[in-house]
Amino acid sequence: AVVHGDGKVAAPLLVIAGAGSGKTNTLAHRVAHLIVKGADPRRILLMTFSRRAASEMAKRVERIAGEVLGRDAAIIADALAWAGTFHGIGARL
Repeated sequence: AVVHGDGKVAAPLLVIAGAGSGKTNTLAHRVAHLIVKGADPRRILLMTFSRRAASEMAKRVERIAGEVLGRDAAIIADALAWAGTFHGIGARL
C-alpha cells in the first residue's frame, strides 16, 4: 500500500523492492500525485539504473497526471527534467 500523506510537504522517498513488485508504478503514481497537488516538476528527481526504466517512469508519470490534468499534462513532460539514470544525472551535474 502507498500512503500519499495529508497534504504536507513530502519527504524524500526511497523505494527498494524486488523485480516485478511495482516500484516503477509506485513511483509514477507518487510523482503524478505530487504534481497534481501542485509540486513543481522541475524540483523532482527520478533516478534509476537503466535508460529504459527512466524513460518508462517519465512516460507513466505523464500518462497518470494527464488523466487528471488533461491537456496541461504536456507541460509535465518538458518540466520533468530530472528523470534519468545515475550516470545521466551525474553527467548533467
